Amino acid sequence: MKSTLVRQDSDTLADVAVRGLQDRKGQDIVVMNLKELKNAVADYFIICSASSDTQLDALARSVEEEVEKVTGQAPWQSEGRTNREWVLLDYVDVVVHVFLRDRRQFYALEELWGDAEITHIEDTADVARH
Repeated sequence: MKSTLVRQDSDTLADVAVRGLQDRKGQDIVVMNLKELKNAVADYFIICSASSDTQLDALARSVEEEVEKVTGQAPWQSEGRTNREWVLLDYVDVVVHVFLRDRRQFYALEELWGDAEITHIEDTADVARH
C-alpha cells in the first residue's frame, strides 16, 4: 500500500513540475518515466530547454515555486545555478533538468536513459496557435 502512495506522490510532483516549466515557456519538455527501469535513481526525469541563461533561471525558479505552492516541498538538492548552463532540481523521486539547448544536446540524457517511457509535452506556444 505504501508504494502506491509514493507512486501517486511522484506522479503528482512530476505533473506540478511540468506546469512550472510551462508557466515560463519551457521548450522541448520531456517526461521520462523511470519507474520500471532497474537501478533507476528516480521515478521521473523531467528535461527542458531554455533559450537563454535568464530563462534557465526563471524556469528553475518557477518549478520551485509551483512545487512549493502545491506540495509544500523544496528540492532536496539544487545544482548548477552559478554555471547557468544546466540547473538540476532534485526532489528525490523526481529530478528536473533545465538545460541551455546546446548543453542538452551535449549531455543527451534522453539517449542515456533510452529504455525509459518518454512523453513529449507539447509546447504551450504551439497549443495556443491551434
